[in-house]
Amino acid sequence: MSDITGDRVRLRAYRESDIPALREWVNDPQVTRFLEGLSLFPHTLHDTESFVRAQLAPRPLHPESLELVVADRHTDVYLGQVGLLAIDWPNRATALGIVFPRKNQGKGYGREALGLLKGLVFDDLGLHRLELEVHEDNAPALRCYQKCGFREEGRRRERRFSGGRFWDVVIMALLAPEYRASKISRGKE
Repeated sequence: MSDITGDRVRLRAYRESDIPALREWVNDPQVTRFLEGLSLFPHTLHDTESFVRAQLAPRPLHPESLELVVADRHTDVYLGQVGLLAIDWPNRATALGIVFPRKNQGKGYGREALGLLKGLVFDDLGLHRLELEVHEDNAPALRCYQKCGFREEGRRRERRFSGGRFWDVVIMALLAPEYRASKISRGKE
């Protein structure tokens, strides 16, 4: 896949030189507290290197997932990462994952990266549904997803335990017709 370039960011493949930037956040509880799965456990340098090497391996024509670096458009420095998780080709749907180190949060990089990713999902890959789960106590992420056109579809009530209490997990999605209507209203088509 070739790079996808926006005004300030570029979506690109991983490089071994990205490892130090990943190490900045993989064990930062302020970043990983909203992540799931392997991100819940401390990562060794070997874990991070293994992840990046797996991303460098050749991919099949229709991969089950696609992980991309969000890099500075001009310097190509790692800013964060986005991923399409569990791509369901027969049903033309995929789940979204995104993470940025603390120093790069709140600067609009995520919103721009999501705009580029939506183009990849709907225009290039021809998928119909882009979905995600977000914790209800992650207000900045909820606002970002809403601004990017995602709609709340439901909640997994009290699915997550954090800070001594249970929180809902919000299920959100964006469909291809909604994406296209948004592009037309912005005069991008």
